[in-house]
Order: sequence, then C-alpha cells, then structure tokens
Amino acid sequence: MTQKIALITGASRGLGAGLAEALCQSHHIVAVARTTGALEELDDRIQAAGGQATLAPMDITNPDAMAQLCRSIYDRWGKVDLWAHTAIHAAPLSPAPFIDAKDWDKSVSINVTATGRLITYVAPLLGEAGTALFFEDSRGGEKFFGAYGASKSAQIDLARSWAAETATTGPKVHVLAPKPLATANRARFFPGEDRDPLAAPQDEAKRLLADLGLT
Repeated sequence: MTQKIALITGASRGLGAGLAEALCQSHHIVAVARTTGALEELDDRIQAAGGQATLAPMDITNPDAMAQLCRSIYDRWGKVDLWAHTAIHAAPLSPAPFIDAKDWDKSVSINVTATGRLITYVAPLLGEAGTALFFEDSRGGEKFFGAYGASKSAQIDLARSWAAETATTGPKVHVLAPKPLATANRARFFPGEDRDPLAAPQDEAKRLLADLGLT
C-alpha cells in the first residue's frame, strides 16, 4: 500500500476544503464534515483536479461514528499519513455573563471534547511516521470571544501537549497560525470588515503545506 491518506476533519468549506484541494494530487482525501452537499461540491473539485476522495458526512461529536470511521480507514488502508483538524464551532460573540448555555456546551463538545477523543482514535493510525495539523486562532481572553476563545485555546493547548510528548518519537504534531482568512466564520465575527486583504483559504492552505514541505 503506497497511496498516501489525508484525513481532513472539517473538510466541507474554508481552510479544511482548501487543504483537501491542495493535497488531493498527492493524497487520497478522507473528507469529514456534517454538510453532505458541501462535501459533494468538494468532491467535484477534487475529481476535476485529478484526485480522489472518500466522503464521510459525519458529526465529529458522535464517538461511535468516529470510531467506526477510524476502524474503516484501518481496514481499508491501514494508516493515515496526514490528519488536518479544522472542524470548529464558532459561537456568537457575547459578554461572558450572557453566553448562551447551548453555545457553551456546543463549543466545548466540538472544540475540546471531540478533539481529545479524535486524538486517541487517530494517533494509532498515524503511528510514528504520520503528521497531525492543528490551527491556532488566538482569541482567548479577548472581549466577547469567551466561548470560542476559551474552547479554541483549550484545543490548541491539548495539541501542544501532544506535540511535546511526541517530539522525539512521532507522529509529528504541528500547531500552525494561518493568516486571517476570508471565511464565513470570520464574517460572523467581523461583519462589515473589508475582506480584500484577507487570505483565500485555498491560497493559505498551499502556503502552510509548502512551509512544512508537504506539497
């Protein structure tokens, strides 16, 4: 089995979709997201570029679904060469005392709990030779970013712990800092912002991968 496998969680749009498209000529893409239609559109673009993808329309907070997906990856390919985790819940901006309980629970469930669980599931597939990518967005401690900032910071701190633990053994775990991106999530945080200076997710994906020597 010589084909490289890239697992992208949160692949339907934004940076996740950009990474899938940037990697599709060198990797078979396993694209995970909740939105089936957006995954199908991604698959069309990957096929047009000469690549192949396996679509997995799943909720990463469902532990049984994620366990089954990882088992299926093992049964079919036996490994994952690259895991890029871009799935995120961007809760609405709110003063800390007024954070909606459902938004808080969803932020913790997706950004923290699911990430921790996925690390335990995907690490055996990565082995010592694989690479895992996480993406920083430093909003922790900023006003009105309480739910998003706190849960995203927890996610990245967990990734950094894993990176420190595997520095000499593998897999390689990287925490990357993308440029501000022209995504729907950012538009919700900053309505009315001039989007011209923002990076296109596809371009930023190529830059980040090139910096790591992965494309």
